[in-house]
Amino acid sequence: MAILPFNIAKQKELNVVIVGGGYAGLTALTNLLQFAPETHVTLIDPREQHLKITHLHETFRYPLTDLLIPFTDICKRFACRFIQANVNLAPDALADYQNKKQLTVNEEALDFDYLVIATGCNAIKSENTNPEELISLSDFSLKNGSDLLTQRLNLNESSESVISIVGGGATGIQFLFEIQKFLYRINHKAKLQLIHSSPHVLNQFPDGFGTYAEYRMQEMGIDFHPNIYYHHQKSGRILLSDKETRNQFELPSSLTLLFTGKNQENTFITNAFGQLIANRLPLPNIFSAGDCAHYQSLGSNALSAQSAVRKGKLVARNILRHSGFPGLMEPYLHQNLGYVVNLGPSDAIGWLVAEGNLITGISALTIKEIVEAQYDLLLSGIDTYLV
Repeated sequence: MAILPFNIAKQKELNVVIVGGGYAGLTALTNLLQFAPETHVTLIDPREQHLKITHLHETFRYPLTDLLIPFTDICKRFACRFIQANVNLAPDALADYQNKKQLTVNEEALDFDYLVIATGCNAIKSENTNPEELISLSDFSLKNGSDLLTQRLNLNESSESVISIVGGGATGIQFLFEIQKFLYRINHKAKLQLIHSSPHVLNQFPDGFGTYAEYRMQEMGIDFHPNIYYHHQKSGRILLSDKETRNQFELPSSLTLLFTGKNQENTFITNAFGQLIANRLPLPNIFSAGDCAHYQSLGSNALSAQSAVRKGKLVARNILRHSGFPGLMEPYLHQNLGYVVNLGPSDAIGWLVAEGNLITGISALTIKEIVEAQYDLLLSGIDTYLV
């Protein structure tokens, strides 16, 4: 747990508005109220419930409801206010918010001392030429993975169905192995194939990640098509092209699942302390955290729950520092402490402390469960993060 430096509050109570109820937004909320319980916090999100999105691949084993927490329950637990709404975050609107220290939501004017933007990043969208044959990550936030896949597979009675997974990053790989295990459990004979635009899967991680995952894929009979671009899915076929030659070709595909990454077009640039930058100058009372925030600092800007949580914690502490005396803030220096990728219910690959320290199997799964338990404790009001 980070310790606040000596800080004398200039005013007893602060009004803080947090836009976005994901990992970063809720971490900022809980930390603000941990260090300054008298703070008045208003949480705004267009959804009704917080989704623990890093667990979505597990909905082939567990119900989606296990991953959803109503924002009203969270705000009741922490004695804050929740408003379900969208907020205009255009550059001119942000400048106006800073000048007035006020924003209007659902025709209500909300005064604030500090505004935190933690809206996250949406998945990259693709042209949906045939909705019945295409599934994106957002679809899994609405329905259990098991129900969604079963419903789509029932549309094709062929015992030789082919399911295409597009994207060999962490999300795509975790879904790939969960689906393989799910098909085995329900005794469905669909064939799995992975389409990836790079030579190896998990290429953002140490080399051992991709080597281990590809070995397990080969063991399970999953076809791998590297250096291939996806174009569209239609009428039982998937249109692809070779990355080097640009030649287009088709493969059989009854269903395609798209995991092509996150859209970073609407990223907010901040200084090293988390304050939003506009016209090359920081907006002193507007902070940003999570996947939507790119920090100009030495800290990790990885689009991960780990980085989102650390940015949320930093923003909470820096708001309290900025509002007090002497007003010195802490720069964002967090580096990832490890990462674990699930390869189905009983296997995983990860690293801990140093990227060369690879772990697999039950050891990796245990570490991931411990880390995820920390976040669950945070939402209950217990902060066990040491760094």
